[in-house]
Amino acid sequence: MKIFRKIRFELLGDNKTRKYILYAIGEIVLVVIGILIALQINNWNQVRKDDNALKDYLVKIKSHTLEDMRKLEKISKGRAEIAEVCKKARTSILDKTEDENLILFMASGYAFADYFFKPNTGGYEALKNSEYFGKINNTPLDSLLANYHDLLVVIAENEKSYNDFMVHQEAYLSTQFDLSLIFAYAFVSPDSLKTRATSQSEYDEAFRRYTGSAPYRNVISLAAFQFDSMIDQYSKLGAVGQSVVNQIDVLITND
Repeated sequence: MKIFRKIRFELLGDNKTRKYILYAIGEIVLVVIGILIALQINNWNQVRKDDNALKDYLVKIKSHTLEDMRKLEKISKGRAEIAEVCKKARTSILDKTEDENLILFMASGYAFADYFFKPNTGGYEALKNSEYFGKINNTPLDSLLANYHDLLVVIAENEKSYNDFMVHQEAYLSTQFDLSLIFAYAFVSPDSLKTRATSQSEYDEAFRRYTGSAPYRNVISLAAFQFDSMIDQYSKLGAVGQSVVNQIDVLITND
């Protein structure tokens, strides 16, 4: 600045007005260029900060999606095992061989378990509520995430439909049967039951009537085919989830 000031004084002192004006214009241009460079550097820094912030959200979404996929694998396996037992029980009902397969009907009681898939949507919801969500608008990842969360809604509705029906049937059964006998038959060892005043035949008859009731059969029959639908939806969600993970890896790698 001292050098520029000295040049200005010399030009003014020598009455070189035209040169001074050209010099002044040149100085203004330099200042403007300096400002533009500073703004560009600031923009680059801000873009870098925004990209890093978005990356943090994407890493969290990837982690949650992988967690979901592990849950899907576990719940799919569990429902498949129950569905297989319920299908055999349904066949036994149609063949009128229930009395020969009481153990099978005992195992089919797992159809009354009201467990369901619990996704972790924290990372996605955090991104949606942030200022960085717009950075993935109209991208393949945006479409995949929308598809993923649409499938979550469908799965939740399907599970709720089954669980509500099952709970309603179970509530009715609890008013019609002495569940202490049913639970004892199902969970207490035969040796222990022999020491009780209640005879084995009473336990057998109570359990036979319980599993032969319409509400019980309704639940295992519904599970026999609706679980297949659930498993198919879990599989579709898992496939989309893997695509989400792959797309996030691409974006992170490109950054």
